[in-house]
Amino acid sequence: MQQSTEDRPESDQEDAAPLLNQQLSLGKGLCSARYSLVLILHFSLFMMYLLRVNLSITIIAMTNGTNPGSLTNSSTDVCPNCSHAQPNGSHRAFTQGAPVYDWRAETQGVILSALFYGYLFTQLLGRYWSGQFGGKLVLGYGLLSTSALMLLVPLAAGLGAVYLIGLQALLGMAEGVIFPAQYMLLAKWALPLERSRLIQLAVAGCTFGTFVTFPAAGIICQYVGWPYVFYIFGGIGCVWCGFWFLLVYEDPACHPHISAGEKEYIVSSLANQGISHGRSLPLLAMIKSLPLWAIAVPCFCSEWLFFKLLASMPTYMHEVLRFDINENGLLAALPYIGNWLCTIVSGVLADFLLSKQVFSIATVRKLFSVLGMMLPAISLVSVSYVGCDYTAAVVFLTLSMTVISMCGAGFYTKHMDIAPRYAGFVLGVTNTLGTVSGIIAPTAVGFLTSQDLLTGWRNVFCVSAALNLFGRLFYVTFGGGTIQDWAREDTALQ
Repeated sequence: MQQSTEDRPESDQEDAAPLLNQQLSLGKGLCSARYSLVLILHFSLFMMYLLRVNLSITIIAMTNGTNPGSLTNSSTDVCPNCSHAQPNGSHRAFTQGAPVYDWRAETQGVILSALFYGYLFTQLLGRYWSGQFGGKLVLGYGLLSTSALMLLVPLAAGLGAVYLIGLQALLGMAEGVIFPAQYMLLAKWALPLERSRLIQLAVAGCTFGTFVTFPAAGIICQYVGWPYVFYIFGGIGCVWCGFWFLLVYEDPACHPHISAGEKEYIVSSLANQGISHGRSLPLLAMIKSLPLWAIAVPCFCSEWLFFKLLASMPTYMHEVLRFDINENGLLAALPYIGNWLCTIVSGVLADFLLSKQVFSIATVRKLFSVLGMMLPAISLVSVSYVGCDYTAAVVFLTLSMTVISMCGAGFYTKHMDIAPRYAGFVLGVTNTLGTVSGIIAPTAVGFLTSQDLLTGWRNVFCVSAALNLFGRLFYVTFGGGTIQDWAREDTALQ
């Protein structure tokens, strides 16, 4: 299977050639229907991450910072208090009378991981439902359910950690359908030469949402109280879902305002790829496909790093670097604005290289994957050895989270390269493995740092770096670049 994909760069160009002469003439700007859809997807994923990551910063205000048993072994200061680092005695200043809970590090790790238990459960269901009912409805109702459940977080926390863990799992189930539904939508809209930039523009909403959430949640915790983080963000999410159902259309044929030229352009360009409706899948061929495994394995490895930083970076800054919650939210957000910008730029650059026929699809994906996995690994190892050098630690964390976004133009885009008609299902499979990382990583952080902070965090960063390097090697060795035989429409109909 590997040789048949790697040795066919001509087919890459055959898929791309019909589009080259039309690229400038038909709806390339932001006013086109497909770019409007991507903009809406961008803000929908922004809302998804606004709801997903707020607990990572809010849990600092929810837990009793004056009780050593609630944190990792903090009886001995790892880093000294500086002018920017407020003593733990200020903890109640930002709770604003809200409840404070005595949760140990291991409990906090399980709470932060719980969302991914539910998220894992609905990955493949999201793809199946999207094939049956359409990506618009599945994504919209998934986001609406997440927003409504977010309003119940303060109540669940008050009932106990077990109830909060259960609610987090339900939130994960609601969110789990969103990415497969998004890919099913984009498979009907994204053209081959625009695929990298459209996917990256949409996915950039995730990191932009994280960038906004961390400082916003910190400010709300300090001046209003942590329960209002969930009330405000949940309410905003419910309102946004109304716009989603009004503005989004399932495919070009359903869009009432798309130009005839753009509709014909999209439909004719994607006609040979087909869309699976979920009734039959070439499962055996998928299992044997090394290019598919070459997406799944690095997904697991890179998502380990991403979710570990997403869930635990505010805790690292609070417990090791001793930033207060306001500074914590702002500094923890810095890596995500870099990630947001790099996500957009890398998508545009990848499509530029493809449109100019500088490299084949396989080469472009491997180039961005190598850079997106190797440089973050080096940066993470550096973080583990800078100690209490606050500036260096923040710089390396920012560099790691910024550069990892290049993987989005690498193996993360290959779902549509190797199997566009099964893009939602393939995304569900690979994202399921990535979700396993989200389950394990925060729990592993709590376990590794429960005895000794400095050594524990060093082990956390080194394990993440090693996994990233392994994922890079596996992808470079086995990754393919073109549509697989089992994913072609004529083969599927036989």
